[in-house]
Amino acid sequence: MAITRYKTGPRMSQAVAHGDTVYTAGQVADDLEADVAGQTAQILAKIDDLLAQAGTDKSKLISATIWLADMATFNEMNPLWDAWVVPGETPARACVEARLAAPGYKVEIAVIAGR
Repeated sequence: MAITRYKTGPRMSQAVAHGDTVYTAGQVADDLEADVAGQTAQILAKIDDLLAQAGTDKSKLISATIWLADMATFNEMNPLWDAWVVPGETPARACVEARLAAPGYKVEIAVIAGR
């Protein structure tokens, strides 16, 4: 079975497709001055783009992992997530608090989707 990599860099690929499954790396916002909602919106747009490049979309999400720098922002992130996912096609999801790679990152999201 072929493996296809998307937006490949020296350290990692932003997405990898193997068979009918697409895995994204953890996505973070480009604008670190944005609040949690703003960063979440940026990340979800990146995920839409990666899934489209891999020939799929958010209606085929299997699972999602969300890392928040501060769990107190859970209710700021969730409305963006809820508006983004396809009703009736929501993935299994985990959301945890974690120290992220840089102080400005407030949210990181990785998904797995079918094609």
